Amino acid sequence: MKWVRANARSLPSEARLFEALRTGAGLMIVAGILICLAPKSVWSCACGCGVFEVATPSLLPTGVGARVWTEWDYMDQNINWHATTPASAGQNNDKKLETNFVTLGLQYMFNRSWGAMLEVPYWERNYKGAYSGNNQDVMEFDTNSLGDIRLLGMWTGWSEDMSTGLLFGFKLPTGDWHYPPYDRDTQIGTGSTDLLLGAYRMGYLPITVMDRPFGWFVQGIYDLPFAYQDHYKPGREFDGSVGTYYNFGVVGPLGELAPMLSFLGADRTRDRGTNASPSDTGYDKVAIAPGVETKFENVDIYADVELPIFQNINGYQLTAPFATKLIMSYSF
Repeated sequence: MKWVRANARSLPSEARLFEALRTGAGLMIVAGILICLAPKSVWSCACGCGVFEVATPSLLPTGVGARVWTEWDYMDQNINWHATTPASAGQNNDKKLETNFVTLGLQYMFNRSWGAMLEVPYWERNYKGAYSGNNQDVMEFDTNSLGDIRLLGMWTGWSEDMSTGLLFGFKLPTGDWHYPPYDRDTQIGTGSTDLLLGAYRMGYLPITVMDRPFGWFVQGIYDLPFAYQDHYKPGREFDGSVGTYYNFGVVGPLGELAPMLSFLGADRTRDRGTNASPSDTGYDKVAIAPGVETKFENVDIYADVELPIFQNINGYQLTAPFATKLIMSYSF
């Protein structure tokens, strides 16, 4: 968040620490109130997991050069869900889908207008279900594989501070989609080639604390499968996020401390094809994600927990009460 730090005024470290704790606690209280007021919901995801594909502000470019990162996401889907409410476990042959998502990424900005990004995912998945269709005969399977690689171009030439950008590229069918016990919508890979189109915008709110502004960001990406295999076409998906944060700058040993509050949303259409399950795929969902970003020299660390506040899914799908994210990135 160099573009925030550059506009900040130096303050004593004790004052920064006090204000950091106070404002950070305030954001967490706001998040807690929103979660408590919202209807109880859970996080659904099968093959797509598109909400993980929306970047955090720490990965949006702020200058020329390179950035590498590793990202870990976790989700344990063990609740059967129908429309907007929980459903009986007996109405779904799938019982549990636990996944660790690890992504290695590289971003390089050739100049202040053009850049490129590569994301290489690796998934580790545990599945429990009535593979034979008999709910009394639950079996368990483990698999891990390279996921679907994403290649993206970036254009940030609208403004000198690179606060607005366009994304365009492809998702490639590099992930495994042949593991026998899994249905196509629970495989690690989709087997499809997808067009990716996205945009983002960053700015400041007219609110300041200690002469520092609150920042805001909004972004979205559209995933359109256009080439698919073996009679399975995954649904189209749009993922977006909007959020705010406050950067305290240097706080003790930290190069920066920025509590953050984001809202995530996703809309996915039904899968199609003779090997698809149109009646049990597709969803609309919204989640709240309180998080924090810190910095040690050239290393940025971001973490959040993603808590669903609304979900409407088709048919019966496994859902999770939360998802977690941890990103470590290095710029040079």
